[in-house]
Amino acid sequence: MSVIHDIRTAFSRRDNALNQLLLINVLVFVFLVLTEAIMRLTGTYAQYYPNLIRQFQLPSDLPGLLRHPWTVLTYAFTHEGFLHILFNLINLYWFGALVREYLGDRRLVSVYILGALAGALFFVLSYNLIPALRPALGIPLLGASAGVTAIIMAAATLMPEYQFNLILLGPVRIKYIAAVVIVLSVLAINQGNPGGGIAHIGGALLGYLFIRQLQAGRDLGRPVQAVGDWVGRVFSGRSNLRVTHRSPAAAPVASSTGSSATASRKASASHPGEDEIDLILDKISHSGYESLSKEEKQKLFKASQQ
Repeated sequence: MSVIHDIRTAFSRRDNALNQLLLINVLVFVFLVLTEAIMRLTGTYAQYYPNLIRQFQLPSDLPGLLRHPWTVLTYAFTHEGFLHILFNLINLYWFGALVREYLGDRRLVSVYILGALAGALFFVLSYNLIPALRPALGIPLLGASAGVTAIIMAAATLMPEYQFNLILLGPVRIKYIAAVVIVLSVLAINQGNPGGGIAHIGGALLGYLFIRQLQAGRDLGRPVQAVGDWVGRVFSGRSNLRVTHRSPAAAPVASSTGSSATASRKASASHPGEDEIDLILDKISHSGYESLSKEEKQKLFKASQQ
């Protein structure tokens, strides 16, 4: 089928992380909707929540979490209700496109995954440590909001002056959009969804910390990227070994001093150093992406592909 072929093609591309995140969320949602409909028609709907959703949602009680440890990630790709997934995916698309453009696919995935893990940590700890929430211990968490909030905050920290044109409001700087997201998360704590609001705040803190650490020369996403590379090798069957073939024409003795210096300059230009990237990120943070020169944009793009 062409749909299946399109999905396989989307996941086979290495430069398609945003669409892959969107697709995973949609596929999980469609699977659950179809399964729920089938179970209703076959009279087995009573087993839907205890036997199916429980495998995806994050429990707040520690015994439940120990029985279902994978839910620290699966909850961040699971939604119930069309509006729930719609708003999450719209925000993921808008802000994820910015993070992907300036930091690359790998760091986009890192922010999403780490934001989801931070949201899960805040959620579980709050229900186990805050006395006011303990009576509701065991309530589960679903939704991509923590990971999406991390991406929103990362984008706002990286380029606070960047503007979105919103319907009825016109151009709005994303630092104000991020502030509204935080306020809404706090309001959720007061309006019957404390777990969700706390998870959003955890994701937001992670997004902010990720960019600040990146600007200081430390990439918090490297463990996520390493795991992703390992999983990719397992499924593709690629070996960890790399074989390099050297052409005799490229030998040093065949190059003059001038040509060697030219090659060195080209290599330096094609692989900008961390110090250069940090300066560019600082410039974006203070003056916005639009202030970059064409050369700086090219360096940032090349760095994001490494």
